[in-house]
Amino acid sequence: MRFTRVRDLIGLSAVAALISWLVIRQLYGDLPPFPAFVPLSLAVLAVGEFVLGWQLRARITRRPGTTRVQPLVAVRAVALAKATSLVGAAAAGFWAGLLLYVVPNIDFLAVADADARTGVIGVVCALVLVGAGLWLEYSCRAPDRPDDDEPARPA
Repeated sequence: MRFTRVRDLIGLSAVAALISWLVIRQLYGDLPPFPAFVPLSLAVLAVGEFVLGWQLRARITRRPGTTRVQPLVAVRAVALAKATSLVGAAAAGFWAGLLLYVVPNIDFLAVADADARTGVIGVVCALVLVGAGLWLEYSCRAPDRPDDDEPARPA
């Protein structure tokens, strides 16, 4: 398994932004206003992943007072990190697609101003989730081993 590349996340966001812009452009009049609290769930997930990342990092680097991490726990955390960074990138693209449609139309559409605020909150929360996923993935990397195999020198 390879670590997540930022260019892959940017590509996913761009595709999601294009698709959401195309869909929102066609259906915006039939959609209800987007509530501002909807994207906040992404921020809640991000906080949980930041905390998990710090805890796992401390355990993996074997800081005093911590227990060893079971390998399966680390693997599950990496899978969670990869998944949430991808979800965060797709969500950022969705909210960016909404912004691409509503910002130019703020003067013409009644609820575009409120939806633009929700879109900004959504992009910020989604990017925080991407950062949390990347942090958790980084936190699960094994530290470099000291050179224990150096030949002994005669005294």
